[in-house]
Amino acid sequence: MNGFCRELRTASFRTNLRSYSNNTSLASAAVHRNRWFLYTRAFSASVDAEPSDTPKHKPKASTPLRRSASASIPIRSNPTPTRSSIKPVITLATAERYLLSRLRSRLPDAQTLHDSWWIPQWGDGGEIFVFSNGSFVCWGLGEGEARRFAREVLAPSEVGRLKDPETEELEFVTDPTEKTRIQGDLIILGRVAPLEYPENAPTVPPVSPALPADTLLARYTFSQALSRSTALSGLEESLEDYLSSVALLPHSLEKTGKPGLSREALIKKLGALMKFRQGLNLNRENFSDTPDLYWTEPELEGFFKSMTAALEVKARTNAVNEKITYATEVQSTLRQLLTESSTHRMELVIIALIAVEVVIVCHTTVILILLHLMHFPVSGSHTGWPRTLANGFWIISC
Repeated sequence: MNGFCRELRTASFRTNLRSYSNNTSLASAAVHRNRWFLYTRAFSASVDAEPSDTPKHKPKASTPLRRSASASIPIRSNPTPTRSSIKPVITLATAERYLLSRLRSRLPDAQTLHDSWWIPQWGDGGEIFVFSNGSFVCWGLGEGEARRFAREVLAPSEVGRLKDPETEELEFVTDPTEKTRIQGDLIILGRVAPLEYPENAPTVPPVSPALPADTLLARYTFSQALSRSTALSGLEESLEDYLSSVALLPHSLEKTGKPGLSREALIKKLGALMKFRQGLNLNRENFSDTPDLYWTEPELEGFFKSMTAALEVKARTNAVNEKITYATEVQSTLRQLLTESSTHRMELVIIALIAVEVVIVCHTTVILILLHLMHFPVSGSHTGWPRTLANGFWIISC
């Protein structure tokens, strides 16, 4: 509606301006334009201010799912008796990684669930999955409760705390008549097939979980994909800060012929790039491999891949790798230039030392010859000057 109003305002203004140019001055046309702008702006505001019965259907602006959020409108706008209310799914990444072993004493009701710590009951009817990659996923909790959990529980286990936490926000409903899936930016928790291997289920079922136990592994699967996306967002942000810190190196090389950093500083920058790439591709909880659980559970694998594809994890990982490769090439070129410069300086130092040695030899030889000519008793014989020169060269060579 706003776009339509803008187009209508532009077209009408042009038409009215042409008609006014024949009969009135430019000043009166400007007055008419201002009046028309105020009118259309008021009309647009009145349209925007009208209450809408359509529920919210867009996630945060940082979520790639915003492009497909409209797919969830049919579910949101057509409630059924079997469907629960819409609840949030909040994902936060606060550190490079968590030491999960430190959480055992702080979360007595939690238990290990594959690659996560699972808290079946937290706050007002919510549950939490904590992953070692520095992120956790909250089902049925608001962002305030999620941040309180991070502050009060996870802070002692953080390694490499992020400057600003990264978030991902979706929503979910439960409906036993629907098939479990992700539709747009909405997760529908419904029917799931029995596990291929029952040992993949929790060993100790909780007494009173906040959400239905039959969709537990589906929630875990969606959570793992969400946690990877949010951890990747943190890595993307850190890489952007790094690239900003070295963005002026090529310009400095172009203007002054010098990189503007010492050899040690450049090596530290290369180490930071290697750390980025290791965290992206080589850690156990990386962004490329499919977890082992999903090789034996095809339905869960489908959930994981659908969420990963919706969050564009693979494309974003490739983009980060390309940025790291480019930055590495730039840093390697600068390091090579510094090495060549150091080699050139060493050559000059060696040449200078040789020149000094030659000067000393010549100076000593002249002194010895002068001493002989003055009949200085070096060898006790008038024929001893060759021996004197030989002694002088021997002393210098030693």
